[in-house]
Amino acid sequence: MERRYELRLQQMLAQAEVAPELIRGLLARLEAFVEPFAATLNAAEQQRHVAEYLAGLLSKLKHKTGEAIAYLHDQERQGLQKFLGHVPWDHRPLLATLARQVGADLGEPDAVLVLDPSAFAKKGTKSVGVARQWCGRLGKVENCQVGVFLAYASRKAHALVNVRLYLPKEWARDRRRCKAAGVPKTVRFRTRQQLALEMLEECGGALPHAWVAGDDEMGRPAGFRRDLQARGERYLLGVPSNTLVRDLDAPPPAYAGRGRRPKTPFARLDRWRSGVPQGGWTEVTVRDGEKGPLVVEALKRRVAARTATGGTGPEELLFVTRERQADNSFKHDYYLSNAGAGTPLPELARVAKAAHRVEECLEGAKGEAGLADYQVRNWIAWHHHQTLALLAAWFLNREARRGKNPDARPDDTAVAARDRGIDRGTPRGEHAVLALPALHPLAAPQRTRSVLSPSLAQGHATIEESSEDVVDTVELLG
Repeated sequence: MERRYELRLQQMLAQAEVAPELIRGLLARLEAFVEPFAATLNAAEQQRHVAEYLAGLLSKLKHKTGEAIAYLHDQERQGLQKFLGHVPWDHRPLLATLARQVGADLGEPDAVLVLDPSAFAKKGTKSVGVARQWCGRLGKVENCQVGVFLAYASRKAHALVNVRLYLPKEWARDRRRCKAAGVPKTVRFRTRQQLALEMLEECGGALPHAWVAGDDEMGRPAGFRRDLQARGERYLLGVPSNTLVRDLDAPPPAYAGRGRRPKTPFARLDRWRSGVPQGGWTEVTVRDGEKGPLVVEALKRRVAARTATGGTGPEELLFVTRERQADNSFKHDYYLSNAGAGTPLPELARVAKAAHRVEECLEGAKGEAGLADYQVRNWIAWHHHQTLALLAAWFLNREARRGKNPDARPDDTAVAARDRGIDRGTPRGEHAVLALPALHPLAAPQRTRSVLSPSLAQGHATIEESSEDVVDTVELLG
């Protein structure tokens, strides 16, 4: 190995090093974490399954399916599979609780709500919502399911808070197919933008924010931007490079002296941008956490976009950024906003950067919390799995922030919560309703010099730790 790569590897390993005290009390914290979510379910068995499923999503399982999670807990698979795909428990209260927690923990008045569709490649034709459609993960049209996600991004952190399954028209019109996949009779076709508006209506009030952002798939329809304006939301939405706009700041063509005065013609954004002089760009520094400052070049202009019916839309603020690539070319991104023309470029750049946070959230949830690991076909099971995966991702979010800002107090709270079963009258030696099972290696080390083994203590799972050694890499904290 070359010396420079060896040094970089040592730096990465040093950054991944986790002190044993950061792991202490983890299972107790997970049990306390599960309680408010499980409390939204009425049956004790369902509450227990929530804890078991979350433990499985947070484990070292390679494929975090219902069957694999059941076997991890040394159970028959039928119980968890019925809980996931047949028992009609309502997942929406769990998502509402998640939104309230995210808003309370990460909330800032100028935070950004980010909307983004994400595809899950699937084979066959029977899984609910599966169709040949754009799959961003593969970069092509492919057989897949699409979920529309809502994320919250503030300076503190970013997290996924809600999700909707997109049901293509071919599905919504085929009632026999919908019935076979368990789609409720009340469900009708909704565009991805309509699903986004439903999520904003459902939990936007619990998430303090000043902006709504999204990629060009969300921002393309002028009607969606108009709907956000009507809701009193300030948006910054990506739009495709072929969007037609009229530059309201450009001088109009010369007047011939007869008839109506001519207006500046509409032009594609990419062609309009090619005419911007070098001096028209301004360097803007965008902070990007631990990666250091990111410098982009940006500009803004008052424009009116062409509507789908050929009309002229309202005045909007065009925001364009460009970043130099490795081959010395530029990557351009285009956004339209209803913000005032005086909105500073750094603020627009901050919101545009925050819009990319949802990609990091999705990547983390799929890689660490089993978001894409499901093997289910029906409507209920898809929403149940997605909801529980979002909860698992949120737990990891909290643990990661705790690792960066260690504080002994959360441990005390978690341990107290662990013992509430006794306070509530649970007989000694018996498990409380939400006591986690013993068989879930949540903190399975990839390389360690200390012993991390689950054991039972007074009916609750604990972790044996060594205070002398250091855990080099722990899968849970990445």
